[in-house]
Amino acid sequence: MSRNLDRVSGIMPAMKWLIILAYLIVMAFRLWLRRLNLNYLAQHGHEVPQAFEGFVEQPLLKKTTDYTLANSRIGLIESLFSAAILVVFLFAGPLSWYDGRISTLTDSFIGHGVFFVLGLTIAQTVLDIPFSLYRTFVLEERFQFNTSTPKIWFADLVKSLLIGAVLLALVTAGALSLVQASPDSWWLWVWAFLALITLLLMYLSPVLIEPLFFKFQPLQNEELAKRVKRVMSRAGLQIERVQQVDASRRSKHSNAYFTGIGRVKRIVLFDTLLEQMDDDEIIGVLAHEAGHWKLGHIWKRLLAMQLVSLTGCWLAWYLLGRGSLPGWFGFDHLSFVGQVVLLGFLASLACFPLTPLSSWLSRRHEWQADRFAVDLTGESRPLSNALVKLSCENLSNLHPHPHYAWFYYSHPPVTARIARLVGMMSTS
Repeated sequence: MSRNLDRVSGIMPAMKWLIILAYLIVMAFRLWLRRLNLNYLAQHGHEVPQAFEGFVEQPLLKKTTDYTLANSRIGLIESLFSAAILVVFLFAGPLSWYDGRISTLTDSFIGHGVFFVLGLTIAQTVLDIPFSLYRTFVLEERFQFNTSTPKIWFADLVKSLLIGAVLLALVTAGALSLVQASPDSWWLWVWAFLALITLLLMYLSPVLIEPLFFKFQPLQNEELAKRVKRVMSRAGLQIERVQQVDASRRSKHSNAYFTGIGRVKRIVLFDTLLEQMDDDEIIGVLAHEAGHWKLGHIWKRLLAMQLVSLTGCWLAWYLLGRGSLPGWFGFDHLSFVGQVVLLGFLASLACFPLTPLSSWLSRRHEWQADRFAVDLTGESRPLSNALVKLSCENLSNLHPHPHYAWFYYSHPPVTARIARLVGMMSTS
């Protein structure tokens, strides 16, 4: 018996160092990919891709390269800082100390969990403030993207924190109530609860949360709005409203998106996009987005996410039930929610090798949506022109390393995407 206990006590510290080693390997691989991408940009950043000839001159190309490098530098610093904080928090004692301090506030299982996650949320928000300020008022300002003010930035921070805290407290309390009420099958009930919350937020966010940050109004270009509805009708989509949003109050970056579930949907166009593109190009972009809906990409992604969530809930139930998880990290004891934090960390390590699969599936959907847009509008030039403008206006990296793009990119590299769009029309 004593020999078995000695063996187990020896395994636990070994498991801790194995987990740390796995995390360091993941971080090293990320850094290697980042370096590979930057070296590739340094070698090819002066070259104008064929699809961008006539649109990109050397000064703009240099600005694009500088923007990519600047973003990468601050991203690297933020990534290393977050990694250091995470390793210290999980492996050097602060997690156990924090868990104990929360226990002194309440004896309630649910209350402990709510205080625990709210404290971490506030801490993470505070730690992120310097990076957010730098990105907004230094980096984005340097490249003429920022249009925000300290007042708007601070208001957004407070609203985001309050809304996030309320939602997180409610979700945490609901999930822990189910754990407490059904200890033998909580994984299924918690999964169903989280799936319901996801669907509710998809319905409610566009009408309750987003208007707290942006001003929405009907598209001022009535002819364009009618044309959008006609094109979407040909795709079999009922569009309730075509709206524009005052995104230019915060940034010059541009975008457009669909919201809504079911048959009734809403299109939102950034006012910056309306300034940068003509009507044909906007129709091309929206036809692409319509392709995602019509081809079922939205519900397929949602279904895949829920299957992963279901699997994750069952694994959490199984591992938490064994009671050995704290020992893997060198702890004698941790609360239920503290162990959930450890599971989240392990899940991030386990899912990292699946990143290229997720990226490939997303890129496949983008190719399909491009094909749909060409079939719907009967031409590829408006969408390809829109992609050129989006890339130029947003200073997108035109020379990502193939390995980096394969691993991380949810969209195909824009040069390859434009080349395929042009090829679609030449073969049709």
